[in-house]
Amino acid sequence: MINETPRVRFAPSPTGYLHVGGLRTALYNYLFAKHNHGKFILRIEDTDRNRYVEGAIEKLIEALKWAGLEYDEGPDVGGDFGPYLQSKRLNIYKQHADELILEGNAYYCFCTSERLTALREEQEKLKLPQAKYDKHCLHLSEEEIKKSLSKNTPYVVRLNVKPNQKIVFNDIVRGTIEFDSNNIDDQILIKSDGYPTYHLANVVDDHLMKITHVIRGEEWLSSTPKHVLLYDAFSWEQPFFAHLPLLLNPDRSKLSKRQGDVAVEDYRDKGYLKEALVNFVALLGWNAGDDREFYYLNELVETFSLDRVNKAGAVFDTVKLNSLNAEHLRKKSNNEILGMLKDEIQKSQYKNQEYSDEFLLLIIEAMKERVSFVSEFVITCPYFYEAPKDYEQKAIEKNWKSETPNQLMKFINKLRDIDTPSKSDYELVLANIAEELGIGKGKLIHPLRLATSGQSTGPGIFDLLYILGKEEIIKRVNTAIEKIKV
Repeated sequence: MINETPRVRFAPSPTGYLHVGGLRTALYNYLFAKHNHGKFILRIEDTDRNRYVEGAIEKLIEALKWAGLEYDEGPDVGGDFGPYLQSKRLNIYKQHADELILEGNAYYCFCTSERLTALREEQEKLKLPQAKYDKHCLHLSEEEIKKSLSKNTPYVVRLNVKPNQKIVFNDIVRGTIEFDSNNIDDQILIKSDGYPTYHLANVVDDHLMKITHVIRGEEWLSSTPKHVLLYDAFSWEQPFFAHLPLLLNPDRSKLSKRQGDVAVEDYRDKGYLKEALVNFVALLGWNAGDDREFYYLNELVETFSLDRVNKAGAVFDTVKLNSLNAEHLRKKSNNEILGMLKDEIQKSQYKNQEYSDEFLLLIIEAMKERVSFVSEFVITCPYFYEAPKDYEQKAIEKNWKSETPNQLMKFINKLRDIDTPSKSDYELVLANIAEELGIGKGKLIHPLRLATSGQSTGPGIFDLLYILGKEEIIKRVNTAIEKIKV
């Protein structure tokens, strides 16, 4: 047994942003660990120095913590199995590569890039199914190897894949999987710059960190036989494997930057709630066996299991994400939304104006069922923050008649007699004026909404009037009567 309790890891490369697919992988590892009272580890695989992006590690950590995925061990929190940056573990990889060479499971390769290019071109001419290294350097004598090493001839270390072997492993998501070793290349394990490739570093670290379950994306499935060979070469126990389904665009192509946002920070900056994004991502390839779609993180922990992960690719449906965002927003208390709304106002054109908490809470209560994002408490109802500068033309044509100004003047004149109108006062005044004029209440409601908001839709009219207040209503109605001509 590798370890008595489960240990899983999320091991991103610091090549930029955290992809939503990476968030899904991290989330499933987190949920599995927490559900089974295990440990969730963050390990940074930064050995590909050509793709390394400065500051990417900090951004990855920030995105994970924003999403609420707190890890038990990692580069910034420490742990018993560090360092958690692969670039700080180079000696460990070299020692293990030397061990493989000594046992004949790996070998030095001194082939030049020119020879490798020529080999590949020759294989392409022969129309071979795939280009593979021809094991030329496997047959070098000890003397030839020592001579090349003494002259500092550039080299890589390759895995010695034995021919005619069946490589079989069990995948929790996909069942038993079999590969033919004749189709597997002698993968490079140590590059010419002395850094390990993903394959060696991944296996060595997973073993030394006592990883019990390797939960990762489907794109790593073809690498797994190489990893199984390495486990066998070291005589190490294999972890359990679980390869997650691909994330797809609506056209079922692989989710990519070319077709829209794929970075967690993009969704965060667009105003998606972390609870909604995590909820949505959890459903991309997993379900609890019922129709439930709304979850908080702690509920996902209680419910999650790998045996409910699907094989088929999961479509990234933004419509569903937006719906979940609206639902999570509505579940929040008004006071919680208040803090977020204040932040949103500070990013808007109204940042230099002051609004009382009482006023903003009234807006939240009136608009909560009508918005999907916190930003919409501002952008969909600007009339709460400033008087309308223009008026919806279709609403004018439909609801503003020649008699409308006189009808609205009767309403505001009646309003002047009430010191501090309540919501029910507005309703009573409007009903009385409509009865006095012998018209339906709608004949007053629609032009009154237009005059005070400039729009034909919005929250309930009496919510709108109560939030704006008597003085502001009178001012806006007078302005509308001056501006709107029919």
